[in-house]
Amino acid sequence: MFKDLAGAIWRRTPAKLKRWGVRFTQTRFTVTAAAIITNSEGRVLLLHHRFRPGSGWGIPGGFVERGEQPDEALRRELREEVGLEIENLKLFKTRAFGKAKQIEIVFRCRAQGETEQLNFEIKRLGWYDPHELPKELPSEQAALIKLAVADGAKTHD
Repeated sequence: MFKDLAGAIWRRTPAKLKRWGVRFTQTRFTVTAAAIITNSEGRVLLLHHRFRPGSGWGIPGGFVERGEQPDEALRRELREEVGLEIENLKLFKTRAFGKAKQIEIVFRCRAQGETEQLNFEIKRLGWYDPHELPKELPSEQAALIKLAVADGAKTHD
C-alpha cells in the first residue's frame, strides 16, 4: 500500500521537482575527456603537464565543463593546450576512479595538422611509437595505449 501511495505521489510530482530530487540524492562525479591521438606515422601524442600528478606525462585531456559534451571538451582542451584539431573521433573506453569520484571518457582519434606548445600548462609534448613509450608514463596510461593498439585502434581508417 505504501509503495502504491509513493508511486502515485511521484507520478503527480512536477518534472522539475523530480529532476531536483534525483540530482540532490545522486552521487556527483567529475567528468574528464581524454584521447589516444595518433598522427599519420602511427605515433601517439603524449603531454608533460605541469599540474598532472606523478611524472606529469600522459595522454591529452581535461575536465568537461558544465553544458559541454565530452567530445567538445576534448576538442577545446586540445585547441587550448597544443593548438591541435582532430578527426575520426571514436569512443574507446570509459573508466571510473571511485576514490576520486571521477569518470574518464577516453576516445581514439587522428591528429589533423601539427601541434604547437600554446599553453603554460604543458611543459613538453611529443609523438611516441606506441611500443616505445617514455618510462615516466604511468603504467596504467601505457597499458591503455597498448590496449588501443592491440584492439586495432588504428585511427587512419
